[in-house]
Amino acid sequence: MELILWRHAEAELGEPDEGRALTSKGHKQAWKIADWLDRNLPESCRILVSPATRTMQTAEAMGRKFKVHPDLAPDKSAEDLLRAANWPDSREPVLIIGHQPTLGLVASQLICGQQQEWSLRKANVWWIAQRERGDITSNYLRAVIAPELIASTGKSHGGHGSHGK
Repeated sequence: MELILWRHAEAELGEPDEGRALTSKGHKQAWKIADWLDRNLPESCRILVSPATRTMQTAEAMGRKFKVHPDLAPDKSAEDLLRAANWPDSREPVLIIGHQPTLGLVASQLICGQQQEWSLRKANVWWIAQRERGDITSNYLRAVIAPELIASTGKSHGGHGSHGK
């Protein structure tokens, strides 16, 4: 299985937390990462998104269908996220667009076997995959990407993604 963790892009400060929208910088970050993901994700990838405004806006930059999942909300646990993703049993790759500290806890658990307080920076993607060799299954980090590492493609984005709830 492959699990791609994408932390939402930069968002405005304020309350309520779940209603915070992306800043203009956040939209640019989301578009850059969305372009990279669109070139690298298989069409069969399931996209699951937190119900927070900033995560849905991040997802919309991809222009692909996504599902809003309540178990990815900011107050949910690493276990909730892994259950939503059907880790490690999903047949297709799963992209999760979510929040700290949950994403960092999931990344540390899958990569080093125990939850630690790792921090995924805003708009960054961590792509975790499994490898099977004989009777041994191990997880490895396939990619880490940040928006500032991606050259601008010059594409114009309208954020015309669709989603079902």
